[in-house]
Amino acid sequence: MQVERIRALRGPNRWTRARAIEATVRCDEAERELAAIPGFVDRLRERCPDLVRLPNGASTPRSAAHALGAAAFALQSRAGCPISFARTMETSEAGVFQVVVEYSEEAVGRAAFELAEALVDAARSDACFDLADAIARLRAIDEDERLGPSTGEIVQAARTRGIPYRRLTTGSLVQLGWGSRQRRIQAAEIDATSAVAEQIAQDKELTKQLLSDAGIPVPDGVPVETIEQAWEAMQRLGSAVVVKPRDGNQGKGVSVNVRTREQLEAAWAGAREFERELIVERYIPGSDFRLLVVGGSLVAAARRDPPAVLGDGVHTIRELVDEINRDPRRSEGHATALTRVTLDAVACARLAGLGLSPDSVPPPGVRIVLRHNANLSTGGSATDVTDDVHPEVASRAIEAARTVGLDICGVDVVCENISRPLEEQGGGIVEVNAAPGLRMHIAPSYGKGRAIGEAVMAAMFEADDDARIPVVAVTGTNGKTTTVRLIAQMLGASGARVGMTTTDGVYVNGRRTDDGDCSGPRSARNVLMHPHIDAAVFETARGGLLREGLGFDRCRVAVVTNIGEGDHLGMNHIDDVDTLAQVKSVVVQNVSIDGFAVLNADDARVASMARSCPGSIVFFARAATNPVLAAHRAQGGRVVYVESDEIVCAQRADEARIPLREAAITRSGTIGFQVENAMAAIGAAWALELDWCDVRAALRGFVPDARTAPGRFNVFEHAGATVIADYGHNVDAIAALVQAVDAMPATRRSIVISGAGDRRDEDLRAQTRLLGDAFDEVILYEDQCQRGRADGEVVALLRQGLEGARRASAVRAIRGEFAAIDAALDALAPGRLCVILVDQVEAALAYIERRIARAEAVPAA
Repeated sequence: MQVERIRALRGPNRWTRARAIEATVRCDEAERELAAIPGFVDRLRERCPDLVRLPNGASTPRSAAHALGAAAFALQSRAGCPISFARTMETSEAGVFQVVVEYSEEAVGRAAFELAEALVDAARSDACFDLADAIARLRAIDEDERLGPSTGEIVQAARTRGIPYRRLTTGSLVQLGWGSRQRRIQAAEIDATSAVAEQIAQDKELTKQLLSDAGIPVPDGVPVETIEQAWEAMQRLGSAVVVKPRDGNQGKGVSVNVRTREQLEAAWAGAREFERELIVERYIPGSDFRLLVVGGSLVAAARRDPPAVLGDGVHTIRELVDEINRDPRRSEGHATALTRVTLDAVACARLAGLGLSPDSVPPPGVRIVLRHNANLSTGGSATDVTDDVHPEVASRAIEAARTVGLDICGVDVVCENISRPLEEQGGGIVEVNAAPGLRMHIAPSYGKGRAIGEAVMAAMFEADDDARIPVVAVTGTNGKTTTVRLIAQMLGASGARVGMTTTDGVYVNGRRTDDGDCSGPRSARNVLMHPHIDAAVFETARGGLLREGLGFDRCRVAVVTNIGEGDHLGMNHIDDVDTLAQVKSVVVQNVSIDGFAVLNADDARVASMARSCPGSIVFFARAATNPVLAAHRAQGGRVVYVESDEIVCAQRADEARIPLREAAITRSGTIGFQVENAMAAIGAAWALELDWCDVRAALRGFVPDARTAPGRFNVFEHAGATVIADYGHNVDAIAALVQAVDAMPATRRSIVISGAGDRRDEDLRAQTRLLGDAFDEVILYEDQCQRGRADGEVVALLRQGLEGARRASAVRAIRGEFAAIDAALDALAPGRLCVILVDQVEAALAYIERRIARAEAVPAA
């Protein structure tokens, strides 16, 4: 078995809406039927018992590829990853399979495939496989990769509300929403909180001063820089103090209830590990409470208890700590509900104050508190007390958050009873924390968990706000780029700032921000990240869908122009048009419930996609008599069609009519394929509820020149002849081009053509077979990149398609695109027509324009 290629499908794809790893696997003949290999399946299950239940319901993996997929799924499941999809399919190529397994974190999914391959190899060779180690590795990767509990809680709340998200770093910086409606969080911080507030919260002394000035009870304290200053402060403040870093967090370096010079020196040493400047403040007796304020409201409260062990008269304190840390809820850092307890300098100093050490054996039933501070990050536990908080205590916490300026704020309170006002019991607020940990409230050690993520969402977004901008995804074989550009122009006419991706670049508000083929998911994601766009239109090509899936989870409008025969068949195991249609239908399957799919009713494969659309349908066709369109209209659906010299948009008895003469790209309806593109764009605009006046204005202003729609039937006049530059590069596009040119008068027709080397031989021949009966002269040239073909191979195949042509009397091959353009333009005379199928679109168009400009600059003889 050989894994030939692994891809991460990071968005909805042809297999599943979930993110998944797709592997292309080649099996030798014996591996295609595992039942024929004695003992293989038994050895596989001995090494991984979870393979008893396969994700597809089968009792036994049929091939080694099926075993690989089942093992990758089982290993992730055992590691605790929340996945539910796995599938293995045989391709049209004998012995080649596609294995698809969902993942929750990409790094875990990739590692699971590597380990699964090792497991299958071990079963084949009857070698050892350490299942426990494999699962431990996956768990470790998962813990490193997945969002922490605080960020994860907020993101999950966003997903529940239908708000899209994107991780902007491998850490906790997350974008919620798209475009101009996006917001950002980092852990438990939101973008509305100012840097000034963050800096205030980090400075404990400044925070305490501001709170005191606002009349909020806080303990007295002073900043110190030497141990002698700390000792003087301790003597002045009273019998017990707290020592902590001035700029600290998560309880690091904090010692409480310090009463002696010896304890002070130990506390000093522990705090200086984190900060040079320290604070000594009066110790307030009582319990440690954390109150969480979000958006000006108290949403949760917890009592925090320091880590402790209970003696049994047998084990040392160190051994008892090890036992506590075996709790599966505990781990390093913040990935789980509890953090492991550490016997660090602060804990050892606390034990020393009790006359103990980590190797001491406490008597049975004696509780040993390991440190004074109760932060969860140092091993403490939490008990929910939200319902017990006195209203005046809640009010003080909210005042503290507002005084500092924090939108999400962890307020640390020390008092005897949280159900009584602080002033009555000598309690106080000892710290105000930015980016507070949320896990003590989400999953407390004891008591009820609170919906913190929902509270954060309520503070960031209105109740009905999903933070989405309208997204239009356009796919099909031909017409995608023109349709995308026209829809973008319509949105722009409505006043929206538009982001657009096409095969010739990324555009934001009309400015190109990237060039090249940008019709894939990565470009779409980048546009959705831009803060200055109100709508997005994406050309969604086959290649990106296969390579990575969609760049978004769902769209408002999906447009499918057509499905043609010559669209990269034979590549990536897409061997027939029906399979190609299934790939392109992914955009339709991921329309939002309140959205629309705009489908070509004249194309049976496209029309059939309506069955898989979660939203509504707009059908377009060349005639109102199309049976699919007529039936849809009879049922109250939206339809777009041509009647006489108008494009008609109809629903029941309501109609909007747009004269074809207003659709500049159609040349008053004479270019059939541009009429179809215009109908598709109009259907999308209707689905977006754009104003008809804006739609008509965009149609009038969308002239198919080299600036507006480069390489899309761009018409030039030269030497009294007509020159058409187009990027048609498959059989269907060329057929549409021939039909359009037939309607244009000319005394002689010539065409310049090449072919993409990655097309099938029969597709290359079919292109020129169409041309031989439509043009008098054919000039062949080779593309700049032959994509694996030998020199001259493409031209030879194009020549074969011209054999037996009834009209083409002159056929010649010229090396180089620009040389071919020169030859065609030099041969023009008044009344003639020349079509140039360009390869390097921008460079070729610029070259044609320069040639024509030079000719016009030469005075007539």
